[in-house]
Amino acid sequence: MSNMETNNEKKSFTLVEVIDDGPLKITGNIVLKDLKRDVTESPKEVYLCRCGRSEKKPYCDCSHKRYV
Repeated sequence: MSNMETNNEKKSFTLVEVIDDGPLKITGNIVLKDLKRDVTESPKEVYLCRCGRSEKKPYCDCSHKRYV
């Protein structure tokens, strides 16, 4: 057990998952800031485009499925 666990403190984490032929799935404690410097505060889960075809960049709109 780590010191944090023995002190009953929760460690914050972020998980980045690469989805095969799909977007990046990001879950956890995050703050997302886009190119316009707009901030999406504390989303619990986001899917970010990797193919470049999304019309909702940086978010995935499943455009990659049309080309598979």
